[in-house]
Amino acid sequence: MAHGNEGSTDPLYCGCMAENFGGDTPSTGSVTVSLVGGRNERGEPLSNEPSVTASQLAVKEAKREGDSWRKVTTVDIPGVGPAARTHGIEDIAVPGDELDRTVRAVLMQTYIPVPGQEGKVALVAGSSQVLDLADSFFDIFDAITSTFRFTS
Repeated sequence: MAHGNEGSTDPLYCGCMAENFGGDTPSTGSVTVSLVGGRNERGEPLSNEPSVTASQLAVKEAKREGDSWRKVTTVDIPGVGPAARTHGIEDIAVPGDELDRTVRAVLMQTYIPVPGQEGKVALVAGSSQVLDLADSFFDIFDAITSTFRFTS
């Protein structure tokens, strides 16, 4: 996983799927892997330790049925180790939209520390707009993320 741009969020991998299971609506989803890093106001790399990362991510409770929500946890990726994770139904701002519109999506983001690179994480993000299948997509995104490995 070599990457030359400090702080860049260029995608390293992107996978998409679309499947029609005989219903009226196709089941669509996407998974991306990006190398990301951050720095504090003093220019020092932010911690990529999973419990620290998780403590900096915001939980969002639904105020009523149908509202967006987000849970924050830590998970163990087999063969890799612990990682911070968010998952939920999120309202994502449409970039550059003058009307401040959002898109509601099933979203799971897993922040996997990059060994030997302080402050860097591999961000595995899965999303789908098929809200009725949220639990199934969480299972799919978790299964895909569990196959993540660093190679040299």
